[in-house]
Order: sequence, then structure tokens, then C-alpha cells
Amino acid sequence: MSRILIVEDEESFSDPLSYLLGKEGFEVEVVDNGLDAITEFDRNGADLVLLDLQLPGLSGTEVCRQLRQRSSVPVIMLTAKDSEIDKVVGLELGADDYVTKPYSSRELVARVRAVLRRQGEPEELISATVQAGPVRMDIERHVVSVDGEQVLLPLKEFELLEMLLRNSGRVLTRGQLIDRVWGSDYVGDTKTLDVHVKRLRGKIEPDPSAPRYLVTVRGLGYKFEP
Repeated sequence: MSRILIVEDEESFSDPLSYLLGKEGFEVEVVDNGLDAITEFDRNGADLVLLDLQLPGLSGTEVCRQLRQRSSVPVIMLTAKDSEIDKVVGLELGADDYVTKPYSSRELVARVRAVLRRQGEPEELISATVQAGPVRMDIERHVVSVDGEQVLLPLKEFELLEMLLRNSGRVLTRGQLIDRVWGSDYVGDTKTLDVHVKRLRGKIEPDPSAPRYLVTVRGLGYKFEP
């Protein structure tokens, strides 16, 4: 699992980005200033750094310079500035890419994957495909197959199955699944989740009435047994 360090002082950007990257299968750490970024990198490292240019205290350009003294870790710079000079300075300091706010989170995730690929990271580590038991998911093409046979899933069923497969063998509570698939602002009960689980079982289980893979853990939630 690739580890992404987000260095961003605006929660309105860091929170949704951290959520989406976590959902895409990355391990994510967020810090909100340059000094903490250097400390965190020195302590735990990272496979890629998303670095805001305008940080309190130590600037993003200085953080990039110090990172380059320590490592060849890929750096994507994030900034509200759109001047060519800022872009050139960031790239000259060793940034691998440059994204101007406001950006599409989906596009940024695609940039992250592209930079990691250029670094030669194996495809399985960046989770373009997920497989457990007889189920295989191609995330980028939105294709699911069971024992080699393609099955069609609506978006929420696809996202739910992806979450379960990425955490194969682990129990996920109903709250965790609802938060990741429907969002933390979801208003409703768990029946919506249970209905989607029932529909998924009908598409991936040999016998949906006696689930072998997508199993209920009484009092907790669900897990995917590979």
C-alpha cells in the first residue's frame, strides 16, 4: 500500500482529498504546516508528497527543497497561484507535477497514480485492480468479474464491493461502510446498506441465501472472506 503525505493547511482541501485517497486504497497522513511535514517525513517516510505551496511558517518551496536534500520522493505541488513563475520555481526545486486550485479530486488521484507509475512502482501497489476470492475489480475501467464472468454493478454497489475487497478478511462496521460509501453527511439508517449487501450477494455468491464470501458479522457489520 502506497503512503501519501498531504501537506495542506486548508481543511476544505485536505479533508476530501484524504478521504478520496483512502477510499482509493492509499495510506494517508495529513499535516498542516511545513515543519511538521519535514518531521513526519523524517520519521515515517512517504511514497509521494502532495505539497501546498502556501503554508504557514516554512513555505512549500522550502519544504520541497529540504525533501529533495533527503530523498527522491515524488512531489506534487498544490497551490492557488497560477503564475508561470511559481510553476517554474516549483518544478526547478524538483517537484514532479503541479496542480492549481481548485482542482478535481478525481483528476488529482489520476495524477498521483501517473507519478507513482513513472517512479516504477508495481501496478498492484497502486491498486488499479483489486481481487479477492473469485471476484476481480478493475477500478479504472469499472469492470467486475466473478470466476471470469463479468457482472454489472451500479455505482454504490461497485463502491461498496471495492471497500470490502480492499479490506478483505477484515470486519468493517456498518458505520464505516456507510461513511466511506455514502459519506459522513448521510442521513438515514443502515437498511440502505443491508439492501445493497443483499443485492451484491445475489450477483457474486454461488448461493446468496448461504453467503460464502460476503458474510455478516453479527453485531458488528460485514467482511469479505477471500
